[in-house]
Amino acid sequence: MADEGFKRKLTAVLSADAVEYSRLMAEDETATVKTIASYREIMSSLIKQHRGRVVDSPGDNLLAEFSSVVDAVQCAVAVQNEIKTQNAELPDNRMMEFRIGINLGDVIEEEGRIYGDGVNIAARLEAMADPGGLCVSKTAFDQIETKLPLGYEYLGEQSVKNIPKPVGAYRVLMKPNAAGKVIGEKRFLGRYSRRTAMAAIIILAIVAGGLVSWNIYLQRSKKVAPASEENMAYPLPDKPSIAVLPFNNLSGDPEQDYIADGLTDNIITGLSQISEMFVIARNSVFTFKGKPVKIKQVSEELGVKYVLEGSVQKSGDSLRVNAQLVDALKGHHLWSEKYDRKMENFFSVQDDITLNIVIALEVKLTDGEQARIRHSTDNLEAWALAVKAAGLFETYAREDNAKARELFTKAVELDPDYAYAWSYLGWTYWIDAVYHSAHYDRNKSFESATEMAEKALSADDKSSDAHALLGALYLSQKKYDEAETFCKKTIALDPNSSENLAIVAITMQNIGKFEDAIALLKQAMRLDPYYPNWYLIRLGMCYQMIDKYEESVAAFEEGAKRYKEGGTAAPWDRFYLYLATTYSMMGRLDEARDFVSKSLEFNPNMTVGLWRKRLQYKNPEHTERILDALRLAGLPD
Repeated sequence: MADEGFKRKLTAVLSADAVEYSRLMAEDETATVKTIASYREIMSSLIKQHRGRVVDSPGDNLLAEFSSVVDAVQCAVAVQNEIKTQNAELPDNRMMEFRIGINLGDVIEEEGRIYGDGVNIAARLEAMADPGGLCVSKTAFDQIETKLPLGYEYLGEQSVKNIPKPVGAYRVLMKPNAAGKVIGEKRFLGRYSRRTAMAAIIILAIVAGGLVSWNIYLQRSKKVAPASEENMAYPLPDKPSIAVLPFNNLSGDPEQDYIADGLTDNIITGLSQISEMFVIARNSVFTFKGKPVKIKQVSEELGVKYVLEGSVQKSGDSLRVNAQLVDALKGHHLWSEKYDRKMENFFSVQDDITLNIVIALEVKLTDGEQARIRHSTDNLEAWALAVKAAGLFETYAREDNAKARELFTKAVELDPDYAYAWSYLGWTYWIDAVYHSAHYDRNKSFESATEMAEKALSADDKSSDAHALLGALYLSQKKYDEAETFCKKTIALDPNSSENLAIVAITMQNIGKFEDAIALLKQAMRLDPYYPNWYLIRLGMCYQMIDKYEESVAAFEEGAKRYKEGGTAAPWDRFYLYLATTYSMMGRLDEARDFVSKSLEFNPNMTVGLWRKRLQYKNPEHTERILDALRLAGLPD
C-alpha cells in the first residue's frame, strides 16, 4: 500500500558513528564531550562544503544526505583525513575515530527528517566499516567507480536484517596506491571452467553468509516506538529495570550459538548482583530468542523500562560485538557501542558492556558489587565448556545431566578456581540425588554435591550459586538452621537471581516461614515472568499452610494449565495430591477424594507413608496436618 502524505526521494545517505564512545566517556567525560563537539563541527562544515545537509546528530552519531553520491564520498574521505590529522594531536587513548557508511537509496522525508531502507542500509554499512574507514553500497559504488581516485574492496552480497534483498558492499581504499583498483570482484570468468566458476560462487556465498555479522540491530536513524507504562503487564519497579535480550549469533554457524548465549548470560549475571537494579531472568528473556520482537513489546510484556540488545560475530580469532541500550518508555537510545576485539579479549567486552549499562543508568555500586560483576574465569576454553554444560543441565534429564557433569568437570580441570563451574558441577549431583535416585546412590550424590559446593566457596566465597546449593543440601539433611544461614547469604549476594530466590523459598517454606517463602516466590516470579511451573507448586503449598485455600487452589490450577498449554509432561499424580490436600483442608471432601482417585490412576502405589518421605517440614505438626488431610481424602496408609 503506497504511503500517503509523505515525500519520497532518491538521495545519498551518509551515516557516521564514533568508535568506542562509551569507553572514552567513562574515562573522561569532559574531554570526550569537547572532542566530539569539535569533530561534529568539522563534519558539519565539510558536509556543507560538499553541498550536503546534516539531518540529525544524536549522541555520537551523525546522519547527512547529499544529492550526489560523488559529493557524499568526497566529503566522507575529507572527514576521515581531517579527523586523522586532529587525532595526531591527541594521546592514543583519547583518539576518537569514526566509521562511515554511504548508500544511494529511496527515502521518506518528513519535517526535515529522513526514514526508510535507504537510511537503514547506510547505518548497517557504517557498522561494517573499519575505524577511520568508509563503506559504500553497490548502488553508491556504481555511481563513483570511475569518477574518484579511490580503490575499492568488494565485501560480497550481504543478507541484511529487515531488507528483503541482499545488499552489495564495498570498502573504500583511500591510499593513493589503491586508486583505480577493485579487489575481490570478478565480473568475467574468462577461460575458467564451469566447475571452477561454481566453486568460486559457493565460496563467495559462504563468505557473504559470514558477512551477515556486520549488521547491527537497532539503528539510531530509525524510530523506536515507545512503550506505554499503562500497558505494562507488571508495575515498573522503583529501581532501574532492564531486560537483556539474547545476543544474536550472526556468524552463520549454529555451533557458535554458545558464544552469543554465554555473553547474554554473563551480562545478566553481572547486572543481577547489583542491589540497586531489577534484572529480568535468563529464562524469560530467552523466550524471545530468534524471534522478530520490538522493544515496545519486550518492555510491556516483562514490565521493564530499559532493554539491551545486540549481536555477536566470530570470524577466526576476530570478534565483533554490537550492543544497544534503549529507554523503552522514551523510545530512544541511551547508549550504543561496537567492539572489534580478538577472541582472547572476549571477557573484557562483556565487562565493558555491563559497566557501560551501569554508567548509563547512573547506578551506584558498592565495592563488592563492582568486583562481583566481573567474569569468574579468564580461561576461555573453560568458560565455553561451562556455557555448553549449562544448556544441558537445565533440562534435568538424566542423560543430559551426565553430559553436563562431564563438561563442568573438564571446565574445572582447566581452571580449578572457576567457582561457577564448581557450583553447577555440584548441582548435577544434587539433581541425581533428588530426581534420579533410582539410578544413583542418593547419599553418595549428596556427599559429592557438598564437596563441589565447598570447592566453589574455596575459589570464591562470594558465590551465590554455591551458597544456594549448600542451603539446599543442608535442607535435604534437615539441618534447618545451617540451611537458613546459607539461604540468607544467597539473597544478599545476588538479589536478582530468580532461581536462587525460589530455592531459598523452599527452605523458608520447610522451616515454617510461609509468608517469607510466598514473598520470595512472588519476587522470583516477577523477575522471571515465564517462570518454571514448580514455583506455582511451592506457592500453592505455602498458601495451604496459612489457610489461604482459594489462593492455593488457584496456584495449583494455574500450574496444571501451564503444563497442558506447554504440551510438556506433568507430575499429575503429585498435582492431584496437592489439590486433594487443599480441598480436604477446606472441608470439601468429595472433591478431595476425586483428586486422590485421579492421582492413584497415575501412581497406584502411592500411600500416606510414601508421601511422608517427600515432606521436609521442620515442625512435625505441619507434616501431620498434610497427612491427616490426605487420609480424610482417602489416600491409603
